[in-house]
Amino acid sequence: MAEEKEKKGFFARLKAGLAKTRDNIVESFTDVFGASHIDDDFYENLEETFIMADMGYETTEKVIEGLKQKVEDSHIKEPAACKELVINIIKNQMSVDDSAYDFENKKSVVLVIGVNGVGKTTTIGKLAAQYRQRGKKVLMAADTFRAAAIDQLKTWADRAQVDIISHNEGADPAAVVYDAVAAAKARDTDILLVDTAGRLHNKKNLMDELAKMRRIITRDYPEANVEALIVLDGTTGQNALEQARQFSNVTELDGIVITKLDGTAKGGIAIAIQAELDVPVKFIGVGEKIGDLQRFDPQEYVNALFADFDEDRSEIDMLIGDDM
Repeated sequence: MAEEKEKKGFFARLKAGLAKTRDNIVESFTDVFGASHIDDDFYENLEETFIMADMGYETTEKVIEGLKQKVEDSHIKEPAACKELVINIIKNQMSVDDSAYDFENKKSVVLVIGVNGVGKTTTIGKLAAQYRQRGKKVLMAADTFRAAAIDQLKTWADRAQVDIISHNEGADPAAVVYDAVAAAKARDTDILLVDTAGRLHNKKNLMDELAKMRRIITRDYPEANVEALIVLDGTTGQNALEQARQFSNVTELDGIVITKLDGTAKGGIAIAIQAELDVPVKFIGVGEKIGDLQRFDPQEYVNALFADFDEDRSEIDMLIGDDM
């Protein structure tokens, strides 16, 4: 019961956080679907709406092409009749298989990567607290690129009541991982969360460090599942997509965390990232509290984007379901 209440509360915060994106989409949709007939202008205006919401060109093209096919197959003549089709096509662009979270029930080492300022350390702290609340034995490890980052992670470790492995600033990150893996094995840890430095995708030496860290884990902890999560700042829109694309070129990514989705006008980026990279968005964040980071639910996300699409509540229920 408490979990269900928390989920509903999170959805309410998600809906509120995506208000700027939703307002832009709803305003544009009112004009687009109010057109008298389906023609090239209709599709162009719809395309512009999605690109402005940071859904990205490739994803938008997939949605438009899918809509054109369905319009042709169903002999649809009126733009208003396309509304439900559009929303369902977008939902079908996004999916997260239940197996995406298998690592939570295995001995796992989770590498959390991304550039500075996206919320990696905070994400680790929230995950650590949540896993501990679920009865998991959790250990945190701090990369040593910035002293402030180590201090921040120690603060989160205290808050989450989990142990942390760290060295002094400037130490070899691989050495930190080596010690953390040894500690995780000795303490029979369920999940080891590793906070990595804010590596930029154009710093090859730092990317090489990531590869070295993975090699150490594979060599010294072969029974552990290795999960690489990249954290992206949702407010940066297409820049977040480009960061994910660049990181995926140099290291294997198992999942994506999108933070700072509260108050952004670029909420469509979650759809673009999911569709274009073929890497699942696994968690999203809408605030500073521990409970403000949750598993990503594609259906609820789309519901939140289109929740106020029409003043007619019965039509909203038909389009997205009454999940409120």
